[in-house]
Amino acid sequence: MFEAERTVLAEIFRSPAFRIEHVGSTAVPGISAKPIVDILVGARSLAAIEARIPAMKTLDYQYVPEHEAVLPQRRFFGKPKVRPRQFHVHAIEIDSRFWAEHLLFRDALRADRGLAADYGALKIELAARFGDDREAYTDAKAPFIRTVLQNASK
Repeated sequence: MFEAERTVLAEIFRSPAFRIEHVGSTAVPGISAKPIVDILVGARSLAAIEARIPAMKTLDYQYVPEHEAVLPQRRFFGKPKVRPRQFHVHAIEIDSRFWAEHLLFRDALRADRGLAADYGALKIELAARFGDDREAYTDAKAPFIRTVLQNASK
């Protein structure tokens, strides 16, 4: 699903100034994941992303500016516009910490099956504990993610 959607997105983000990466749990073979593909789009500036908002809408993406209250460095899009979603696009500046950490975390999990299995088990446990409370679920994953990032950047 990611590769097909990358091809679609590449029509909008076509210059070498953009990168499109598969992130999130669906990017790591063998671990449990919600059925939504997370895509990271990197650009040299947020203005370059914002200029493409109308084009994203033509591809059935919904731009969700409300998320910028929490993450002002990210432009978020969901597809389709009507839930349930299949894709989440996180568009950010390519030289940002957000970009680097998402790729570092993904690559660490891909490189270590045991670590990926531990993360998958944690996600299952937290999903059972927190149900629909996405904020609590995300907060509870944070210590694991920080540890992986610290170890991977050594």
